[in-house]
Amino acid sequence: MRDIRTAIAVFNAKVGQTRENLNRTVRLTRQAAAEGAELICFPEMNITGYSNHPDILDLAEPIPGPSIKDLIVLSRKEKIIILAGLAEKGVDGNIYASHAVITPDGLNGVYRKLHIAPTEQAMYTAGKQIPIFEYKGIKFGIQLCYDAHFPELSTRMAALGVAVIFIPHASPRGKAPEKHRSWMRHLPARAYDNSLFIVACNQTGSNAKGLCFPGNALVIGPSGHILQKWATGEEALHVFDLEAGELRQVRDNRMHFFLPNRRPELYI
Repeated sequence: MRDIRTAIAVFNAKVGQTRENLNRTVRLTRQAAAEGAELICFPEMNITGYSNHPDILDLAEPIPGPSIKDLIVLSRKEKIIILAGLAEKGVDGNIYASHAVITPDGLNGVYRKLHIAPTEQAMYTAGKQIPIFEYKGIKFGIQLCYDAHFPELSTRMAALGVAVIFIPHASPRGKAPEKHRSWMRHLPARAYDNSLFIVACNQTGSNAKGLCFPGNALVIGPSGHILQKWATGEEALHVFDLEAGELRQVRDNRMHFFLPNRRPELYI
């Protein structure tokens, strides 16, 4: 891993307002690039908005579709990696909660949510692969919201060599400080156990379909300590540096880097 200036967005995405959501995605991406960020991560389904009701069927887009094609052009122009989410209409006819990875070279790949929450299972199909993304010295994984509750997934990503896991959320209910306390029950463990960075961001405000999101974000270092925390509930862009030295400090310490001493043959 190398140092990378990174941006995350706390974002209000209204269901049924894809064009407006996309316009604001473009605006924030340009702002992040102007502040020197090389990568920007948006919350889960920031383009289509998040919904677990049948209205999402009409909003789902293929990948690449109109929105992703616009972001491919934007990424090339601004020279920034974009992690953006939407309801994906697969060629198999299924609907996936997906996050696209777009680089200045084009569409790098797609992460499809692997663990579908009980309230989502009527609408969404689970992904079947654990993709790992790499671009110009940064190797990272993506998980979407409910995925983060399954520790085996983070460990598998770490074993595949990732240094950062981005966890975009569309996690509703409560206020930002409450959601932060909820995240603190499991997200520091994902970072500490696997000696990697965790970067999480959430939607904020009403989705115009009955859900309200608390709007928070968090960066956790490989030692499990909080590096950055935002729990104001406000829509915002946050820019920060992920430093390779933080990762080396933990992984170069044999007593602090647990992953090489796993015995997965015992866990089956």
